[in-house]
Amino acid sequence: MKNIQKMGGIGSLIGAATNLFALVVFATVLVPNGDGSDYIAFLADNQSFMRALDMIIYLVFGVGILLLSLALNERLKAGSPSLVYPLTSFGLIYAVLVIVVGTLSISSMTTAVNLYGANPTQAATVWLALESVGKGLGGGGGETMISGLWILFLSYVALQAREFPRMLNYFGLMVGVSGILSVFFPWFLGIAVLYGLGLISWLAWLGIVMLRNTPILSRSPSQA
Repeated sequence: MKNIQKMGGIGSLIGAATNLFALVVFATVLVPNGDGSDYIAFLADNQSFMRALDMIIYLVFGVGILLLSLALNERLKAGSPSLVYPLTSFGLIYAVLVIVVGTLSISSMTTAVNLYGANPTQAATVWLALESVGKGLGGGGGETMISGLWILFLSYVALQAREFPRMLNYFGLMVGVSGILSVFFPWFLGIAVLYGLGLISWLAWLGIVMLRNTPILSRSPSQA
């Protein structure tokens, strides 16, 4: 049990670190390189870097969420047995979706770069179409909706089971709601920023708590 909790805590910290890394890289490297043909030219010149980036911010992050979900299942099932299984399903769906978006991003980049040498305009058009699919599944779309619902549900279950600090759970409720709202109101940049920074902070806080605190195993469901 303790080993599973440690793996979950490490997975949560990995999630925080990879999201922070992604935020810094997007703000300092990717956004300044524009979009369309200019961006594909950047991809063509930096394929190894971009593949490594996608592996870190998607594949590594997805594995971290997978470990966290399994650890949370073990930790919460005693205090809230009827809710922990759908909660775990949300977490696993989130992890798989992140990994799928990552592999799609790598595949899309390869397709666009291969076209760029022969027809930059066509490459830009294909990239736009593939990116639209990726965004629909990923950040700002399906991934954000699932993650928002998962964090909201998890924080509620943890409150009911009296697990984790109450302030952490209330913070998780806020982060979950902001994630859901950011999908419905994509033009409201403040909500997306609140969710992005909140997700990093919540994952870091949860990871530290799971590494430091021993779960309560003796509590019966009626005491939750």
